[in-house]
Amino acid sequence: MTAHYESLHQADLYRTVFHVEPPAEPALRDMWPRKPGCFIRAGQAVVADAGAAEPATTAVPPRERVTAQWGLVPHWVKSASDGKLRAPKLVNARSETISTTHAFRDAWLQGQRCIVPMAAFFEDDWRTGKAVPTRISRIDGQPMGAAGLWAVWTGPDGDTLTSFTLLTVNANNHALLRRYQPQGSEKRMPVILNEGAHDAWLHVRFEKAREFMRQYPANWLTANPVEHKADKVPQKI
Repeated sequence: MTAHYESLHQADLYRTVFHVEPPAEPALRDMWPRKPGCFIRAGQAVVADAGAAEPATTAVPPRERVTAQWGLVPHWVKSASDGKLRAPKLVNARSETISTTHAFRDAWLQGQRCIVPMAAFFEDDWRTGKAVPTRISRIDGQPMGAAGLWAVWTGPDGDTLTSFTLLTVNANNHALLRRYQPQGSEKRMPVILNEGAHDAWLHVRFEKAREFMRQYPANWLTANPVEHKADKVPQKI
């Protein structure tokens, strides 16, 4: 389970890699469950003025960056407090069961897919018998776009809460990630998308979306033990 990642802070990378405007204020560097982060989704289609002389046309949906809580809050929860209690357990969605798991099924079937920009994610190395937080990033230092799902919860008074989750795949046979997480447990890793697949992931029909559920190559990743205390200790939630 990935319950800690490092957000993207370089404004130019939002534009050059993800083709969206960066946040007006930098997001939290260390992302933990229930903290506000951001994701990128396909924007609303832009329809030409129906009253114009020319017939209305629909433009290709652009991407948009959305500020949201990490930890999915399904639309059917009864209250915002209930959703927040559930959120820490819903920061990851198993790709194998997204179409049947109650919490994620609707978001998946409705094509509410997103990309979560990150500089790195963290896993514990238990090989010494003691958890050693480890930062995992691309070997070339470039940002990663993780596949995710988003949802919007609307309360009885009209208040809303937007949230997201990271999709994960089995990593038992991954040359790097199989070393991490508690011994004896199933190893999991986020679904990291290649840059060239970003648009396809956001727009493809859900029947084809499962084709993106793959391990990211181990030789494209690097792992380094964490040295900063802030990276080791989760913030209170």
